[in-house]
Amino acid sequence: MSVKLTTNLSQRLVLTPQLRQRIEMLQMTALELNELIQQQLLENPVLEEVPAQEEVREIAEQVLDYQACGNLDLASENGLTSNGTAADKEANEAVEFSAAPIEEVTSGERATETDVEEEESVGEPSPDPFEEVDFGREFQEYLDPGYKTQEYEHREDEPTFEQFLSRPPTLTEHLIWQLHVESVEDELIPIAECIIGNLDGDGRLTATNEEIAALGDWSVEEVERARRRVMQLDPVGCGARDAGECLLAQLEARGEGDRLAAQLIREHGLAELQPHRLPALARQLSLPLEELAAELEAIRQLDPFPGRRYSSDEPVLIVPEIFIEKRDDGEYEISFADDGGPRLRISQTYQQLLERPDTSKETKDFIKEKTRSAIELLRNIEHRRQTIYRVVECIVRRQREFLDKGVEYLKPMMLKDVAEETGMHLSTVSRVVNRKYAHTPQGVIELRRFFTEGMLNEDGEEVSTRIIKLKIKKLIEEEDPRNPITDDQVVKILAKEGIKLSRRTVAKYRDQMNIPGSRERRVIV
Repeated sequence: MSVKLTTNLSQRLVLTPQLRQRIEMLQMTALELNELIQQQLLENPVLEEVPAQEEVREIAEQVLDYQACGNLDLASENGLTSNGTAADKEANEAVEFSAAPIEEVTSGERATETDVEEEESVGEPSPDPFEEVDFGREFQEYLDPGYKTQEYEHREDEPTFEQFLSRPPTLTEHLIWQLHVESVEDELIPIAECIIGNLDGDGRLTATNEEIAALGDWSVEEVERARRRVMQLDPVGCGARDAGECLLAQLEARGEGDRLAAQLIREHGLAELQPHRLPALARQLSLPLEELAAELEAIRQLDPFPGRRYSSDEPVLIVPEIFIEKRDDGEYEISFADDGGPRLRISQTYQQLLERPDTSKETKDFIKEKTRSAIELLRNIEHRRQTIYRVVECIVRRQREFLDKGVEYLKPMMLKDVAEETGMHLSTVSRVVNRKYAHTPQGVIELRRFFTEGMLNEDGEEVSTRIIKLKIKKLIEEEDPRNPITDDQVVKILAKEGIKLSRRTVAKYRDQMNIPGSRERRVIV
């Protein structure tokens, strides 16, 4: 059943399965695409991977065919040769596409499959040394199916490979394990297990004692006792309802529940312990400022989010899919990363089976259906590569100064600018730049980071808001910690450089970079 979407032009667009797959593949990263290809290789018997031994020969044949017909365009996008139709292609030929790049693509040129090195590598295949081994004489005892040594004989109770795999324990597993090995009252264990099961990733308990009590036949007092017991487990402070209670539990576990730091947290709260408020707090408590600052430093050594060290969030692996490199002639070269993705083709075996007269109708229908699915997959892979290339090519043209000189020369650029220049829809460009990374002379950068808003300076030139933020950040990093620069002073300094901003805009940019105000940044000496 097709899904209907309403476009901005109030038209009705039918989203076919083929179009849906094309859209989904544009959003995929290179790793996700490789996973899809491996899955399709398992599910679709018509698809097969080109063996490494055949790859060089087949590429060379394609180069010669292209040169003979004078057609260097990517005919593979439509599944056609220069003198064939899609139907002929589906019935008689093995359609081949590359899921991994065959060669680099230069800026300003279209991707072709001509490669001098590949032409030079054509020749008689070298003999396979594996075939020269006399297995019957050298390895007879290992090839005999009746021979098994006692050490390698399979046993039913032998542990599997999966049993040797390990992973770090979760916060819940770590706390429950302690619960059963420590001397906790039996009546509190089920309550404590319920509390542990309701902790969030920071180790906080957001449910009230009444809500926990309602989950079992427990009193509110028993729930509170169990919660206090959970807070004593490692990491200390899990089960607290706020940061202050968590930090107090850690001080009490150290035997420092009576020190000044604990008193400050209990009586004044963390909000009152900001650096710029310490002088007033020192006068209020009649304490030396140095002593108060030392207690504040002790509080900073505690962990307000003890559950995070057992967080299951794995770091995201970033793999650049595109390489933007500068050639000796000064032009930029765009290439796709050789990520080891397989080269795919449609199996000749199934094509021959389709042509045999004794093949049943059901078998032919099955092969045709799988062949159509395979061709659509290969076309979508090539469409994805060409779409990404066109967008990156446009980015390189617009951001050449950034690639040459650095982040200070990043120009304002919107998604609609690239969409208009490439003739693509705005949503297509958005899908292309999301979660795709490029290796550039300025480092590994996500494609969407090239897009930023801008404003006009006094000379009428557009300045990227990202550059303005970097200027503000640099001014703050170079300030005197004893006399931090204020937002008004930042406004005046930027105005001298031709960038006119209001104090409110500077404060907004500073907040977006998680930089506190001048009062919070002041260092007490």
